Amino acid sequence: SPDVTGPSCPTERLVLQLVARVLMEGDTVTLRCRGWQDGTVTGVRFYQDEKDLGVPLHGTELSLSPLQLNHSGLYRCGGWVSSGPSPWWERSAPVTVTVTVHGECGNGHG
Repeated sequence: SPDVTGPSCPTERLVLQLVARVLMEGDTVTLRCRGWQDGTVTGVRFYQDEKDLGVPLHGTELSLSPLQLNHSGLYRCGGWVSSGPSPWWERSAPVTVTVTVHGECGNGHG
């Protein structure tokens, strides 16, 4: 999808996606952890700058709201991928989240 960032043809079996747009303080963004080729993913964990966010999730999405500057960083997800007889633990490639303060994108003069 053109509205989503992530590898266009990933080699990993787990992909972390987020909406591709400018992320401003106060916005909401949802990170989605998906199995490649529709593999089922369970026991998903999210990581910011290699630190486990410590949020045990039953689903595959993490919402950051309202966005703050400290949400900027490299995010990954990990989970149990099932696309065969037995599941295995996989981690996604990192995705960069950059939060911008309102007004830092210029003052409108050229």
